[in-house]
Amino acid sequence: MGRHKLLAAANAPNVTSGEETYVKELFLQGAKYYLYVHSYLNYGLLAARAQILKVATNSYSYCILGGYNGVYDYGGELYNASSSPSGSSFTKCRSQVIKALKINEPCKYSKCTFGGVWNGGGGAGQKTLYAASYFFDRPSDVGLVDPAATSAMARPSDFKEAAKHACKVTMNNVETKYPNVRKNDLPYVCMDVVYQYTLLVNGFGLKPQQNIALVRQVQYGDSDFFGEAAWPLGSAIEAVTSEKINLKQF
Repeated sequence: MGRHKLLAAANAPNVTSGEETYVKELFLQGAKYYLYVHSYLNYGLLAARAQILKVATNSYSYCILGGYNGVYDYGGELYNASSSPSGSSFTKCRSQVIKALKINEPCKYSKCTFGGVWNGGGGAGQKTLYAASYFFDRPSDVGLVDPAATSAMARPSDFKEAAKHACKVTMNNVETKYPNVRKNDLPYVCMDVVYQYTLLVNGFGLKPQQNIALVRQVQYGDSDFFGEAAWPLGSAIEAVTSEKINLKQF
């Protein structure tokens, strides 16, 4: 497996009762893997919108496109989603996103991602990164990647440029600028891309020029079958490998 992976797994923080462990031992095709697992609750794209809107100190948000005044409904709760008088701003929206991510939360480990969460200890696994779900959908909506492709390569710096352009748009021209964005998502196009850029660079500490594979579907072996790349796929893999571990214990 490699000595650095074993060391990272051995240095995983001890968790208190009821907390989710950071590292799991999994067996896949006869090999043992130490898998860093952590669910960042409330920080999926749709949930993150609510977190960002909550930190706004005014009655408006710099992440909402100019010309929009409404509410955002998430989980049955309503959040004020009105634009500032000057419209959306990449820089000011970034400040709100950083606050929502709790980047400066105290870290009791050697290094954290955000919100005081252990970052996994680094290692070679972070050199090849894959991002799925909305990390493919939103970039394809704003022209960062080909929406007809099953995967694409991008860098955090590409997200930054896309976000700067998105935050200059208003509700008057957003449908013309981004025809692939669903109507309900139009007011949040600046917020979404700023959030993804900030999450990658400030949250997970990636360098702006690091390549990331954005994946919509993954191919199974050499077959013609492509499966949707989303969290249920990872959950299924974990369930299957965990079952193998249990069988080995008897």
